[in-house]
Amino acid sequence: MPERRDPGVIDVLLAAIDRAFDRKSWHGTNLRGSIRGLSAAQAAWRPGPGRHSIHEIVLHAAYWKYVVRRRIRGEKRGSFPRSGSNWWTVNAASESAWKEDVALLADAHRSLRDAVRSLDPRDLARKLPGGTTDALALVTGIAAHDVYHAGQIQLIKRLGAAAAWRSRAAVSRGASSAGTR
Repeated sequence: MPERRDPGVIDVLLAAIDRAFDRKSWHGTNLRGSIRGLSAAQAAWRPGPGRHSIHEIVLHAAYWKYVVRRRIRGEKRGSFPRSGSNWWTVNAASESAWKEDVALLADAHRSLRDAVRSLDPRDLARKLPGGTTDALALVTGIAAHDVYHAGQIQLIKRLGAAAAWRSRAAVSRGASSAGTR
């Protein structure tokens, strides 16, 4: 039987962020899977006034991957590709703009992976510049952040489908009422 190598803590952290983002995992749909196949219109649908759309959540997730990467590397603020921070309002977007923002999320994940890979395990308990949180808490936290928003997106998709069904039913009822006059 071949000898099995114990994964190092950095390997375990990389596996956690990958499973939360785009690798198969036991918990169900990951973040990338939750947005697979969505159109720009579906991603821009808002479940209610003052609620975030899927497109907005994707930008939010990309931003926080950038923040964690920046904190790990000790980089200055201001290099995120969009102006602003945390939440952006997206009322409508073209298919190309939606695809660009999905690509931004994937790029942010790749950059985050590179930063995590560069960590020395001895530095995981170290408080990072610009905050009171250590590297381990940030990396495990960003994995949890992805899983949280994957679940949120799954719920928004179901709400959107239910809203479309109710809308079709209302149109159908209106058509049958019109036919009985």
